[in-house]
Amino acid sequence: MSVPRQLALALPHTESFAREDFLVGEPNYSALATIERWPDWPGRALLLIGPEGSGKSHLAGIWAEIAGARRIAARALGETDLLAALATGALVVEDVQGALDERAMFHLLNLTREEEGFVLITARAPVPSWNVGLPDLASRLRAIPSVTLAAPDDATLRAVLVKLFADRQLAVDESLIAYIVTRVERSFAAAREAVAVAASR
Repeated sequence: MSVPRQLALALPHTESFAREDFLVGEPNYSALATIERWPDWPGRALLLIGPEGSGKSHLAGIWAEIAGARRIAARALGETDLLAALATGALVVEDVQGALDERAMFHLLNLTREEEGFVLITARAPVPSWNVGLPDLASRLRAIPSVTLAAPDDATLRAVLVKLFADRQLAVDESLIAYIVTRVERSFAAAREAVAVAASR
């Protein structure tokens, strides 16, 4: 009689981006507070700056939920009906980097003002590094308030690791969390990669 074999299935996991799953720590408290202060923003636009995997998409998702915002990728700006995209009165433009359609961005900022809407722009680096050629756009972007996500401290990194393992329905020992914290770079991207590697073993 043959013994049934246990099959290892590569089932997809879902990472939660709900507000209650956003891990608040010293590095991101200011960013979250600013997001949740909406619509009491000093302007109708906000820049959210942080490296890859720092939590920008999670924060953008939180704001999109409370503001009823649509979301588009920055690279798609020039191919988007911006008036329609801003129809709900709020829009997230995600991941500004590299070649930016400057005229489309300038048009969007003008529309936001005219329509009395709001726009949240996420990017990996501050505006000066974007190398914007249109002087009017460069000036407008520099005037937008910004908030920066810092690298996680140890406490935040530990909490993130526990959450990432939980998202994969994996309960792990504190010794493994401590081991990873002392060996990975201080970034959410590195934490995500470490969990993926550990989960695959």
